[in-house]
Order: sequence, then C-alpha cells, then structure tokens
Amino acid sequence: MSSESSRRTFLGQSAAIGAACWVGGAPKLHANTSALQSLSAACIGVGGKGGSDTSHIAEQGVAIAGLCDVDGGTLKKKGREFPDARQFTDYREMLDSLGDKVDIVTVSTPDHNHAAAAIKAMRMKKHIYCQKPLTWSIREARMMREVAEETGVITQMGNQGTSENGLREAVEVIRSGAIGEVTEVHIWSNRPVWPQGIGRPAGEDPIPEDLNWDAWIGPAPMRPFKKGVYHGFNWRGWADFGTGALGDMACHTTNMPVMALKLWDPVAVTAVKNPGLFEGETFPASSSLMFEFPEREGLPACRFYWYDGGELPPESIITQLPESFQKRVAKQRNEGGRKTSGAVVVGSKGLLFSPDDYGAKYYLLPEDQFTDFSPPEQTLPRIPYKAGGDQRQKWEFVQTCKGEYGGTMSNFGYAGRLTETILVGNLAIRSKEGSRIEWDAENLKSTNMPEVNQFVQREYRDGWSL
Repeated sequence: MSSESSRRTFLGQSAAIGAACWVGGAPKLHANTSALQSLSAACIGVGGKGGSDTSHIAEQGVAIAGLCDVDGGTLKKKGREFPDARQFTDYREMLDSLGDKVDIVTVSTPDHNHAAAAIKAMRMKKHIYCQKPLTWSIREARMMREVAEETGVITQMGNQGTSENGLREAVEVIRSGAIGEVTEVHIWSNRPVWPQGIGRPAGEDPIPEDLNWDAWIGPAPMRPFKKGVYHGFNWRGWADFGTGALGDMACHTTNMPVMALKLWDPVAVTAVKNPGLFEGETFPASSSLMFEFPEREGLPACRFYWYDGGELPPESIITQLPESFQKRVAKQRNEGGRKTSGAVVVGSKGLLFSPDDYGAKYYLLPEDQFTDFSPPEQTLPRIPYKAGGDQRQKWEFVQTCKGEYGGTMSNFGYAGRLTETILVGNLAIRSKEGSRIEWDAENLKSTNMPEVNQFVQREYRDGWSL
C-alpha cells in the first residue's frame, strides 16, 4: 500500500472520530486498509426501504454478494437487479454462509429483528447500516452501542435527515445560543398511518409457500399467520414487532433537537394522554408524552413534549408559528384535514421551528426579530456528495468504510443513545395515563414503577440470540 493511501486512511479515521464526538461519542473506527479496496455487502430485508438501501449502497460501488428476505416474491424481484447475489430467506444462514466474503451488512427488517441481525454481523466484524429505530427494545439499543464500540466497525442508522445541511445548520444555530437557553421542546407527528388501537384477530390463515414465517417472527413470540395483518407495512403498530408512531418517526423528528441539546438519558417520562396498549397488542391510536431532562453539560433542565395521532401542542405554541402553518393546523382541527407534523424548540430569545420531518428546513421566530440573522460559524461537516438525503447518508457510510471520509454522523454511539431516549417513552405508553415513570438511565430501569422494567428487554424465542 502506498504512503499516500496510508495517509488518506489515517486522516479518514482521525476525522471520523472527531466528527462522531460532535454528536455523542463514537467507537474506534476500523475502516478498510486501502481506499482502493472494493467492498461487498449482504443485505437483510430487500423490499420497501430495504430495496432502496440495497440499491443505494450499490450505487456507491459496493458489490451485492447476498440478498435476504423472508418473502420469496420480494427476493426474486430484487434478485433480477443483482443476479450475481446469492439469495436467502433467513439472515442467520446468509451470514454463516457468506462469512468473510462480505464487508458490509445492511439491516432493513421490521424493528424486532434489527438487534439480532446487526449484533451477529458486528461480531463478525461487518460494517453495519441499520434502519431506524435502531432497535425494538431499550436494552438492545444499549447493546448495539456497546458491541459497535467493542468491535470498532463502521455503523450508521438510517435517519437520513442527519445528512441534510439544513439539519446540521439548525444544530449549529441552537448551540450558538441564537434562540437563548432552551427549556422546552414540542414535537408532533402525522403518524400513525397504519392500524393501531386494535386487538389480535382470531384464527389463522395458511402461510404462503414463498413466505418464511418463522424467520419473519424471528426473536419475537410466535403467533399464527394472518393475511394482511402483520407481514407488510402494518407490523409497525403491533407491540411485539414495531415501536408505534414514537419509534417510527421520533428518530427523524427529534433528531435535530436531540443532537443540538444532548437530550438523552431522561430522568422521567409521563404519559400525559394515553389510552394504553389495546389488549396488550397494539399501540394506541393517539398519545402525548412528556420527557424530563436534567441540567447537562451546562445546558438548563428541559422538558420535551411528544404528540401523535392528531394530538397537537398547546395553542400558546401554535399561535407563534407562521400564519400559513397555523391555517394548516386549523384545517386539521376543524375540518379533519391532513395531519401536520413539526418541531418547535423554545428558547429564551425566540423559537426555532421545523415543519420538515427530517429537520432539513427551519425558521427562526418571531421573523422580525431575526431579519438580519446570519448563521453561526460552521462546526459540523457537510457532505460533499450531491444527491437526495437518503443517498447522501449512504455515501457518507460507504466512503467512511473505505477510509475516504471523516465518519458517519448517525453512528451507533449517537444513534444508540437517541433510540434509548425515544423508547423510554414507550414504557409510559404501557403505564396508566398520568403516571410519571422515574428513569435510571445508567441502569436501564424505572426506580418508582418496577412493573414496567419487564419491557426494557425480553427473552428471545429459541433459536434466536444476541
């Protein structure tokens, strides 16, 4: 290897560590020893979002050596795009079979399979791109962070808004003190857009011949197959498989304020409005939560309010937003119009408002107060690759794996903490409305409501392990 190639790799690794420290800590990075070395990947879940994840890393010159999907039809379709890739319906078999033939593993399955697949691959020294939320359970998120640090592999979670210049600039604006000290954050979502608040259907349907139902269930408790109920997009609302509206969207919508304000390790969370899990099966059709964060690294104590299923922040917040957006909210309230989503960061000198699910756009309010505002000095890197946010995040990941770029922003050191924070909220949804769960983040347990601690992790089904 030439001295110039060695120098590029060293600089890439050094910059990666620095970039990751900006956003919450990172593992030691073991990129490829040569920037010219070709990379190959095994892709777990290749339909829907997994389909684009597979194609996007291939666009970056990664050879697709293995495709895995429990649905034979999906697998066959993606196989036409990558005819040289071996096909599997069980990711355990694929990882065992391909072994040292791949450098990268993408994980784009339903939430409940993320940790089992990614941790197995990390322990095989594979770099990991894993969809959001990072995991199904709080304990799994902690383990993903720890294993990534232990193994030193390159990691990235699929909250593609992290790659947007607008999000990174908004983080810099908040950190600069432009809106003053922040003690309150309000975030609301237009999710769920899948069934929630329903019970388990009776009976069972024949399992399709081309569906590996056992592998789809994975580490979760086995249940009968029902056509159109779980397999497909609707799994997100089922508590055994998904993480509801909070888990689905908060890794996107809270990403910017969490990064800017270091909103991890809450000390308490309260279910302000909470119908609770329906028959213990699905998340409620709507909910609102309040997270409490203590003083942290010189930042004041802060409360973060979450709303989903049509719930909205109080009028005192809405009336400070742009008039055009207020009209959209009024239509939602009065005419059953399309649900809105947004994030409001409340500072002592003003507000930062983002109507974008990915934090890519922001406004400083009141507008007349910030007419002559100029963004602060840049402290976070900008991705030089010109493309959509999803593709830019893949570029950042692949180039870091090659040792040609300075690190992934949503590495598991950051994404694990973000996911832990978010999933504490689902403990509140499993409690009574108004219950304040006091949370010991270091030890991952509630100190005043021990009955919710059983949901911090769960026993895996036989044949599946971490």
